[in-house]
Amino acid sequence: MIHSDSAPESFDDPAELADAIVDKVGKTVVLAMPLGLGKANHIANALYAKAVADPSIRLTIFTALTLEAPRVSNELERRFFAPIAERAFGGYPALDYAAAVHADKVPPNIEINEFFLVAGRWLGSPYAQRHYICANYTHALGAVLDRGVNVVAQLVAHRADEPDPYSLSCNPDLTLDLLRLRRGGRVDFLFAGQTNSELPFMPGDAAIPAREFDLMLHGPKTDFSLFAPPRPPVSLTDYAAGLHAASLVPDGGTLQIGIGSLGDAVVQALIVRHHDGGAFCKLLADMGYDHARDPAVRTEPFDIGLYGCTEMFVEGMLDLYRAGILKREVDGAVLHAGFFLGSHAFNRSLRELPRQELKKFGMTAVSYVNELYHDEDAKRRARTNARFLNDAMMATLLGDVISDGLDDGRVVSGVGGQYNFIAQGFALEGARSVIILHATRNVRGKTQSNIRWRYAHTTIPRHLRDIIVTEYGIADIRGKSDRDVIAAMLAITDSRFQDELLRQAKDAGKIERSFALPRSVRGNTPAAIEALLRPAADAGLLTPFPFGTDFTAVERRLIPALEKLKSASPGQLAALLMRGIGSPHARDCLDRLGLAQPKSMIERLYAALVRGALVG
Repeated sequence: MIHSDSAPESFDDPAELADAIVDKVGKTVVLAMPLGLGKANHIANALYAKAVADPSIRLTIFTALTLEAPRVSNELERRFFAPIAERAFGGYPALDYAAAVHADKVPPNIEINEFFLVAGRWLGSPYAQRHYICANYTHALGAVLDRGVNVVAQLVAHRADEPDPYSLSCNPDLTLDLLRLRRGGRVDFLFAGQTNSELPFMPGDAAIPAREFDLMLHGPKTDFSLFAPPRPPVSLTDYAAGLHAASLVPDGGTLQIGIGSLGDAVVQALIVRHHDGGAFCKLLADMGYDHARDPAVRTEPFDIGLYGCTEMFVEGMLDLYRAGILKREVDGAVLHAGFFLGSHAFNRSLRELPRQELKKFGMTAVSYVNELYHDEDAKRRARTNARFLNDAMMATLLGDVISDGLDDGRVVSGVGGQYNFIAQGFALEGARSVIILHATRNVRGKTQSNIRWRYAHTTIPRHLRDIIVTEYGIADIRGKSDRDVIAAMLAITDSRFQDELLRQAKDAGKIERSFALPRSVRGNTPAAIEALLRPAADAGLLTPFPFGTDFTAVERRLIPALEKLKSASPGQLAALLMRGIGSPHARDCLDRLGLAQPKSMIERLYAALVRGALVG
């Protein structure tokens, strides 16, 4: 037996703890760590350093979503992000294995496997691409077991006054299932915890007794500030998609939403709907809805409220709770989730919530939230009228969804739990799966459609097509013929790409040659979105940071300007440069970037570009 089932051995030196691990399990160490925030960084670094120093040690690290401060691609981004990175990530200890993967210098006796990657971070890493494991979130447990896991290391919260004094907090997701299997004798491993004073103590399933741990690292030397990404700004394009999605959510239902600006847009749209139904209905009417006649359009306030069932507890769920929307309880909880990651304000809010309120947010095993297996009847009764909202990168005219990879085989992120919730969307009575994506993207100054005719990679195949939402509307494509799916998808496509996509569909014989798009969807342009939603933005209903922000006022001004520069073509950059040469000084913004008193020709060019983008 590796696990002793007694009080954990205590350490304040991670190197000594790593020595103890090798003493107990031998020189073949298969280390599993949770995705995202739950990693025991000091333990991982100590084991990695030990294996680097001793090639006879075979170390495998199995994890996902390795967190790092954002990498910048140009000098202006570096000047902008450096102070923000210090505020948000400055106290977070870097993971040494990540640096080795970036440098493609992982020693041969060490292997790093991830089943979900930070989006786009590892596209240029041959090592990460070769060692990525494609697995659904719920199947990652099997991959861990197949590799012969003998060590699990996790960041935990500790409260001596609790009956079960340790909490898995942000990541009970796979760990609870691993501990269950260990108690049943199906696997044996050392469980090493690392305490963190900033980590919220989540009660319920996440709270576990001390005897579950074998080793515990704690003390001021290894305490650290949590990785806390600031919430991104929400654009009017995000809000357009969010308003469409919010009209699909029935009162009394079940909700999942994703992280990022699209998720925040949905949350704010739901709050506007709940607190200002007239404004919500007007926005829908302006966007072409006849909500008085269409029973599928939901505009009612949330009198019963929603129940959250989501693999990730995103900050938006806490905002919905505060707004009186997330209030339908299941087993005493308004939300069940497998993991969380959020801003400093989010972590602080969870730490400060009274215990009786905190119990309403049930952090539990991912197998509970992502699947219907085990206690299926109770789950079906709880997950009424579910709307599982997931983001994607692209979709095809036939309803395939591309969320995790590119057509050359490179992995952008991972499947995660997307398939699980889409499967639940079909398995549960009254449930729907909703995929939200932007209709276009900008690549090196050129606009591309995110709706394609075909794409050589698929995350969700078209036989699981259900509802797809862009800023231009809703395509309800469940159970429809290929011809009708194409017509519905064209209606939510940017109008600059409709004709070519329609031609491809006609050439393939999938839609009749005589088909013509109605005039009502021929105006799908960014300018139309701006004209429709700008009044609501100016009135304060649809603001870039509806739930507050860690960015300063000057940084909030700079964000859209720098985005404009990043996506500009060479011709557009030249125009911005000329505009900036004669524009007002914008000294506060230039001072923030260290360009108020440029010392070289390149700094003068940067300053002019920034001024041009600020006024352009």
